[in-house]
Amino acid sequence: MGRIIAVANQKGGVGKTTTAINLAASLAVAERRTLLIDIDPQANAGSGLGCNKKETRESVYHALIGEKDIKDVIRRTELKYLDLAPSNIDLTGAEIELVSAISRETRLREAVSSISDDYDYIIIDCPPSLGLLTVNSLTSANSVIVPMQCEYFAMEGLSHLLNTVSLIKKALNPSIKIEGILLTMFDQRNRLSHQVAEDIRAHFKEKVFEAVIPRNIKLSECTSFGKPILLYDIKSRGAVGYLDLAQELMARH
Repeated sequence: MGRIIAVANQKGGVGKTTTAINLAASLAVAERRTLLIDIDPQANAGSGLGCNKKETRESVYHALIGEKDIKDVIRRTELKYLDLAPSNIDLTGAEIELVSAISRETRLREAVSSISDDYDYIIIDCPPSLGLLTVNSLTSANSVIVPMQCEYFAMEGLSHLLNTVSLIKKALNPSIKIEGILLTMFDQRNRLSHQVAEDIRAHFKEKVFEAVIPRNIKLSECTSFGKPILLYDIKSRGAVGYLDLAQELMARH
């Protein structure tokens, strides 16, 4: 059975989608069968892999509401071992539609259960909120990766997310755990980045990944070209950071 990992943080702009895309790509390059599920209505994970969200007719939305089997939604990407379950604007209304639905918190878990044996890793890119789509993701996942920007304001949303994970663990998914906190947008030249990183490591200790994602212009550029960093500039510091993260993750499992 594949390991299901949600990438979540209720604070936007911390590198959540960038992490989901490039971690999935790095695992695929290591020849791990990987599926990236885009459950964010903004559909940026899909567009970051070259999927045109305006032309996406069948998406995760249709799997959530039971109109399609998730196998019918999945599509191939440029990387041999990486598949994508895309999102589109329809997901915006999914939270409202699911409010009165039976087993509304477990719709994604039910959809993914039929394909979990087909992959080594299933990465879920969550929305930057703690709504029903994120609850579905956390209910489905074995663990959560929390990207955190190296600045003090990034600490604010973490306690809310950890509390949500704790509630999910009690009520819906007893086996979920925090896979790790990932330091992102680290500026080697900035003393504040070093101070924040030290504080986070001191507080969360082994929960913080050794791999660090640097602030890197190539990571911003590659998404506009619809490519993961490994296909855009494999020698960049951003690519090295995500390859290190994938190696660390595989070593844990």
